[in-house]
Amino acid sequence: MVKETKFYDILGVKPGASPDELKKAYRKLALKYHPDKNPNEGEKFKQISQAYEVLSDPEKKRIYDQGGEQALKEGGGGGGGFSSPMDLFDMFFNGGGGFGGGRGRGRREKRGKDVVHQLSVTLEELYKGAVRKLALQKNVICDKCEGRGGKKGAVESCPTCGGSGLQVQVQQLGPGMIQQIQSMCSDCQGHGERINPKDRCKNCNGKKVVRDRKILEVHVDKGMTDGQRIIFNGEGDQEPEHEAGDIIIVLDEKAHPLYKRSGSDLIIRLDLHLAEALCGYQRLINTLDGRDLVITCIPGEVTKHGDVKCILNEGMPTYKDPFQKGRMIVQFLVEFPTSIDPAKIPALEQCLPPRPEIMIPDQAEECFLENFDTEQEARRRHDNMHAYEEDNEGPGVGQRVQCATH
Repeated sequence: MVKETKFYDILGVKPGASPDELKKAYRKLALKYHPDKNPNEGEKFKQISQAYEVLSDPEKKRIYDQGGEQALKEGGGGGGGFSSPMDLFDMFFNGGGGFGGGRGRGRREKRGKDVVHQLSVTLEELYKGAVRKLALQKNVICDKCEGRGGKKGAVESCPTCGGSGLQVQVQQLGPGMIQQIQSMCSDCQGHGERINPKDRCKNCNGKKVVRDRKILEVHVDKGMTDGQRIIFNGEGDQEPEHEAGDIIIVLDEKAHPLYKRSGSDLIIRLDLHLAEALCGYQRLINTLDGRDLVITCIPGEVTKHGDVKCILNEGMPTYKDPFQKGRMIVQFLVEFPTSIDPAKIPALEQCLPPRPEIMIPDQAEECFLENFDTEQEARRRHDNMHAYEEDNEGPGVGQRVQCATH
């Protein structure tokens, strides 16, 4: 009969718990309340560590069971005890002992690899914000064997490599010449130990982990950018004696048919008919959140081809400050007609500024204009330059000549 059960209650075990049960309970709680994952649970983590420090030591456990916590404070714990919970807390984070209850390991627990996934998002989702569900496959520690890979005590030194984790092959290259090739042991995957096939866990087949489907809710906040990362701490692949890595979601912005983003600004191009450019217009612009904006150019104002104007506070929202927005930049492209009815030219000329009068000398030669394809010309120049570079490549090209000195 124990005097008090406080430490047992902290670990969530009964007073008669075995050392393995204590260790299992401690590891589970320590991982859950570790300050790296729960910065606000430092006090809880210290209580868990203190309880396990006492109950995992047979002598301290005997004193605690007989006299409770007071007996430990009165010196019953011997010279190896601690004066306060902070002593144990410091031990874990200052190299005194490894995380997870082991002693003398001299470092914190190893960390697994991060898993990176790309998530395609629309410009509308980055503008309005969205919640996306992402289904992933990841490794989780097998609950049937608790990450051991088999029965207790089933781990044995690998007979193939003798526990070294390496295999050495010797090849005869010639008389008196040999070559040693060292490679990772294929039987134990370089661990130096394996689980006897007959004792392997049937659920994970000795791999200690199984594949599991995980649904993540990804919150895409307003104003996030292409390539921005959303991190889910500790949601990566699990493996025994390792802290789980992170799942990192990288946003991939899909191209929009109307808008182009430039920082916090949105750029849009509007095609105007020539009559609109000369006589004024009213146009609707549909925003990324479904609103209609009306822009007006009154008669008498002329819009030139390539003119650029902006609408303040109608661009992209600022990340973490969504009420602050950038500009909507509007570029106007005027569509000119390909031909005009000659009969309408005199009436049109009456509406436009007069043409300048040009004096043509008697000796002037008349010529004809041909259509010029700028894209085709660019391709022709590129091909000619490439051919020139190939012609000038040779064994002597690029070699430096050193002048002799007398």
